[in-house]
Amino acid sequence: MILDRFKLTDRVAIVTGAGKGIGRGIAIAFAEAGADVVCAARTEADIESAVAEVRKRGRRGLAVPTDVMQTADLERLVESALAEFGRVDVLVNNAGGTMPRAALDTDEAYFAEAIRFNVTSAFLLTRLAAPRMVATAGGGTVVNISSRASDMVMTSFVAYGTAKAALNMMTRNIAAELAPKVRVNAISVGGVATDALAVVLTNDEIREQFERNTPMGRAGTVEDIAACALYLASPASAWVTGKVFQVDGGTEAPAITIPVDKL
Repeated sequence: MILDRFKLTDRVAIVTGAGKGIGRGIAIAFAEAGADVVCAARTEADIESAVAEVRKRGRRGLAVPTDVMQTADLERLVESALAEFGRVDVLVNNAGGTMPRAALDTDEAYFAEAIRFNVTSAFLLTRLAAPRMVATAGGGTVVNISSRASDMVMTSFVAYGTAKAALNMMTRNIAAELAPKVRVNAISVGGVATDALAVVLTNDEIREQFERNTPMGRAGTVEDIAACALYLASPASAWVTGKVFQVDGGTEAPAITIPVDKL
C-alpha cells in the first residue's frame, strides 16, 4: 500500500531542537510513524518530556542534552545515538533561530552567531551523521528546517534571513555529493504557531493582519511541518533530494513587517 511508504518502522532519527515547537512535533510524528527518536536540545527537562511522548507511542527514545553551537556536543550526540540504538537513519536539523534586529544595529558578533547557529551547526552535524548512516543503515535522510525569511525581503531579519538562505544552498550542494545513499532536503517554514510567533498571535490587531495576509488565513501548526518532515524522511520521497519545500500557507510576501528607522 502507498501509505506503507510513509512509515519509519524501526528506523532511528535524531532531531535537534526537539524540546519544543516544531522539533518536538517532528519527534512525536516520527514515533507515531514507527521510529525510535533521539531528542536533542539544551534544556534537559524539555527533551525528557519529548522522549516521554515518544515512549507513549510505543517507541524507544533517548534524551541527549546538546548545544548545537558546540562541535563536541554534536559529536557526542551522534555517538550517543549509535551507542544506544546501533544505527542512524534520519537527521533533522531543526535547532536554530535568531531574533529580529535592524541591519545597522546588527554587529559582527551577532551576524556570525546567526550563521553558526542556523547553518554551520547543520552542516557539521550532517557531515558527522551521513557516513554513520551509510555504515550502519546503508543510507539515510537529512531534513533541514529553514524559513521563508531565506527568500523574502523582511526588514530586521538580515542575519536570520542570510543564514537560512545559506542553509538552503548548503542543502542543495551537499545533497548532490551525498546522493544516492543519503538524501538531503529542507523545509522553508512560514509563520507557525510556536513560542516564536507568540507576540503576533497574542495581539489581536497584529494577528488579524497576519491572517489577512496569509492566503490560507491562519498560522501554521507544528503538525503541518511535521507532516512534510515525515514525507521527506520516509521512503515516500525516495526520488527527492536537494530540494527546498515551502510550507507557508501560500505566503509570497511577508505577512507582517517590522518597521525600522531610515538613514
